[in-house]
Amino acid sequence: MGLIGDGLDRAVQQADTRPIPKTAGAQMRYLVRQLRGTRPVADLLGISQRTVERYVKDQFKHPRADLAGRLADAVRARWQPGVRARARKQAAATGGIVIETRARFGYTAAPGSTDDARMRRLTQALPPEYAARLFAAHQRGASERDLQKIAAEGLQEVYFKDGGRRASDLTVEFTDIDYIEFGL
Repeated sequence: MGLIGDGLDRAVQQADTRPIPKTAGAQMRYLVRQLRGTRPVADLLGISQRTVERYVKDQFKHPRADLAGRLADAVRARWQPGVRARARKQAAATGGIVIETRARFGYTAAPGSTDDARMRRLTQALPPEYAARLFAAHQRGASERDLQKIAAEGLQEVYFKDGGRRASDLTVEFTDIDYIEFGL
């Protein structure tokens, strides 16, 4: 993934109503239920099927650091899909999405105005149609560049053009993202 894709995933994860299982055995049992067997879990995590079975039976309790990270990430990615789908649907229908970012913004505008790109820190609420476009593109596996274009268009319309009240011929470039966070 990229910065924007990961940020969208973190925003949706904030809607979770319960924390993910804490122990390696509980996490492994959850994955076995979700993937319907120990072989798919072993393939996903890059370990043997027997090792998965030992974690499920709590014979192994403390995974190596790299396995613990892969295991937690796999559980986190599959945790509470219904809750996350409702959060995406609400953001796309009524709530919108908030973007907080520090990035380089440059723009093309009318002659005589400055168009030098510079780092800006923005926190801006985007309307539901941009949230819907971002989530739809992310769900269908759009590239990071495509997600960046959608976010740039949203910031251009809402922040720079103020909903059409100013700078009607402005085109914004959104590059060199230092960080980006999303909130629902």
